[in-house]
Amino acid sequence: MDYNNIFITSFYIFAVAGIIIKQFLNYLNIRHIALNRNQVPSEFSNKITNEDHSKAAAYSIARLKFGSFSCLINFALLMVWLPLGGLEYLDTFSRNFGHSEVTTGLIFFGLFSLIGLIIDLPEGIYKTFVLEEKFGFNKTTPKLFIKDLFKQILLSLVLGAPLLFILMSIMNKLGNNWWAYAWAFIVVFQFIIIWAYPKFIAPLFNKFTKMENQELKGSIDQLIIDCDLNFKDYYVMNASIRSSHGNAYFTGFGRNKRIVFFDTLLKSLKNEEVVAVLAHELGHLKHKHILKSLIWGVLFMGVGLYILGVLYRTPSFFTDLAGTNSSSYMGLMLFSYVSSVFSFIFTPISSWLSRKKEYEADEFATTYASGQALIDALISMYKDNSNTLTPSPTYSKFYYSHPPAMERVEFIKSKMN
Repeated sequence: MDYNNIFITSFYIFAVAGIIIKQFLNYLNIRHIALNRNQVPSEFSNKITNEDHSKAAAYSIARLKFGSFSCLINFALLMVWLPLGGLEYLDTFSRNFGHSEVTTGLIFFGLFSLIGLIIDLPEGIYKTFVLEEKFGFNKTTPKLFIKDLFKQILLSLVLGAPLLFILMSIMNKLGNNWWAYAWAFIVVFQFIIIWAYPKFIAPLFNKFTKMENQELKGSIDQLIIDCDLNFKDYYVMNASIRSSHGNAYFTGFGRNKRIVFFDTLLKSLKNEEVVAVLAHELGHLKHKHILKSLIWGVLFMGVGLYILGVLYRTPSFFTDLAGTNSSSYMGLMLFSYVSSVFSFIFTPISSWLSRKKEYEADEFATTYASGQALIDALISMYKDNSNTLTPSPTYSKFYYSHPPAMERVEFIKSKMN
């Protein structure tokens, strides 16, 4: 039995099945949102107007249609790069420079990234200056868009090139067990980036300031004490320079961990609602959700690198999938495609686990803050961000990392009682 043929055949079956499932789920969601666009759910009728509800439906449908188009483009690119020989041609072109395998790999990834940038740029421009602009969310100027783009490219060069250089060197020089050394290196590198991101990377794109609202700051300090946490690093980010969407998030670890509020969020919520949102974020911290996610990520990365180590010693993996000879850089490239295609089947499991964590954080928030304030904050965020209140149940179960609006509000009310 030719196991490699079975593997390659399975890869393309999963790839085709994946695009069909994605398009079908998008269709279901578009249809469900459209059918419910003219009637605000009774639970939200006193907070959300018909106009706001219709806008959220139109915005959600527009994003889903754009996502379906992007999905088809990505599938077409997969076909171009693999069965139609795009990676083989790029590999041959990179080898013509006559450098070592590691240097050739850097040239290969550089050219691949450049092509990807050129292909993705029209999508980025359309999403920012057409889709987001149409619904009144875009605040990004063309100058800021170009500035961000160059910063992202520079950051990719500064961080990505050394990472790839060391990884390829490990693959070439440390024998069959290279994957274990690569695993250790990536874990260390990842934690360095997580530690450095809030203090050194994020400020390259946004301005972060300490909270100036002393009344709100006092309420937050009291919440921290009530939760028995030693945490005082909460910042306000000038998200309004790019978008009117509001949000809050937790980032970093150790002494560099911090909670960040979008300035747009603080403008739209009352103090009590902000405290409730923060209580939710602290719930993630108290339940160690971020640490657990990091640990699971590290374990899955180890399994993935071990599998790559096996495939790396299988010449037919390269010849049958991309028509090329074995090389460290091609191994990394092919595995990125293989892992993304096969891991799609785990999406609903990952989504379910994420929603479970959100419920736990909401329960924590209702214990240490006002549950009603949390509900009011969520409704305001749904309204301000034009998030649909009526997603397809099938779509939300498959994709949503957060519970749908009605389920989440009902859960919070049950914990309030």
